[in-house]
Amino acid sequence: MPQKDPCQKQACAIQQCLQANKYVESMCEDVIREMRRCCQTHAKNSICCSGFKDSTPTENKNTT
Repeated sequence: MPQKDPCQKQACAIQQCLQANKYVESMCEDVIREMRRCCQTHAKNSICCSGFKDSTPTENKNTT
């Protein structure tokens, strides 16, 4: 039996939050932060982290 993805709970929480908030990412910063924390620890063991591996928080990006 395959092991459960260690960050699946956080990935699902992001989806639920985004759906509940009409996909406004700023409303889901807390759950996105939790996903990043999980991926820092479990990136090699989590397929859910594939989109988070090299990403940085949006507040650190220079958008100008």
